[in-house]
Amino acid sequence: MKKNYLIVGLVLMTFFVISFLTNIIGPLVPDIISDFEISQTLAGMLISSFFIAYGIMSIPAGILVEKWGEKTVMMVAFTIAGISAFLFALSPTYIVYALSLFIIGCCMAMLQVAINPLLRVTGGEEQFAFNSVLGQLFFGLASFLSPLVYSYLVRNAANGDAPDLLNKLYALLPEGLPWISLYWLFGLIAVIMTAVIGTAKFPTVTLQEDERVGALKTHLDLLKNPITILYFLSVFAYVGTEQGVANWISQFLLTYHQYDPQTVGASTVSWFWGLMTAGTLLGLVLLKFVDSRKVLIGFSAAAIVSLTVALLASGPVAIRAFPMVGFFASVMWSVIISLALNSVKSHHGSLSGILITGIAGGAVIPLIVGWLGDQVGLRTGMFFLYITLLYILSIGFWAKPLINNKTVGASSAEH
Repeated sequence: MKKNYLIVGLVLMTFFVISFLTNIIGPLVPDIISDFEISQTLAGMLISSFFIAYGIMSIPAGILVEKWGEKTVMMVAFTIAGISAFLFALSPTYIVYALSLFIIGCCMAMLQVAINPLLRVTGGEEQFAFNSVLGQLFFGLASFLSPLVYSYLVRNAANGDAPDLLNKLYALLPEGLPWISLYWLFGLIAVIMTAVIGTAKFPTVTLQEDERVGALKTHLDLLKNPITILYFLSVFAYVGTEQGVANWISQFLLTYHQYDPQTVGASTVSWFWGLMTAGTLLGLVLLKFVDSRKVLIGFSAAAIVSLTVALLASGPVAIRAFPMVGFFASVMWSVIISLALNSVKSHHGSLSGILITGIAGGAVIPLIVGWLGDQVGLRTGMFFLYITLLYILSIGFWAKPLINNKTVGASSAEH
């Protein structure tokens, strides 16, 4: 099929928007706790409402894509996400926020499932690996920028030195809640994406075996295999770790070092995602020379060290150590997924659906951290992340893939 660079660009922009919406919650946590006057446990439940939706919707989203096609699913997802963002912007209460985040989480899961096969077809199969990495770079760029956008919007609302368009937006906001402006922005972005997708001409996508959802019996057979459960827990642990760190960085720095969450806190979260993106590039190079299990062991151990420093060191050291956790977490997702898919002979599409459901770890682990934070202090609560990081470290020792990643200088017999 002829390459369609317009749709490739649209897919890359979708990666950007998904990340922008997904990873903004962390910098907002101190504002959410303060403005809604809630506990850290209830703040964790907001994070949970978003990521549990991801876990619930991943497999149904695959069914919808096969039934409706990528274009329809993407338009529906952006339309509903936009309505949900506007709903919260108009009625900014805790309950509405939880509902809105759950719905937006469902929509983001629909988009994630739809865009990967579309990227393969429109960009060409021979370029799929490159374009997938490019997609992850767009994802990382949005995660880096979203806390900075939050900081810009909030600071301009506070100092009154904003462009006229922003002043008109601020006039719509409840007094003392400038961060709600982000959800007006999200809603507007969703409307624009819906309009662009609606006018674009999409190709017909024939799903490959490893992209199909598969029958219920296939899923049940896979779940009887201990390897499936081990890798499901691996994804659960990884996403839980990523979100358990990112979503509590700003509150931790405020609680223990009195750093302003709207400036230092947001910047530190931004660099967490920025260094994660940089680490992904380094990981790609390392995987050409080193077995993926060894890379995972090394990066997991370094992430544990970085987290320890972040939790125990002084403020100036902590704001540098937290982003390093992101840097060393960068290779975990791709290595875990590739090890999992290379550990079974067939039904990769169904296995992928089960693995993606493990994104629900992003709902559970931050909630546990927040609850522990209320009971024994946030620092002690974040030590819970050692459990998930140690589990990820263990994968490098027990994983036995049928096919190893190809490395420079390795003989074909080893693969």
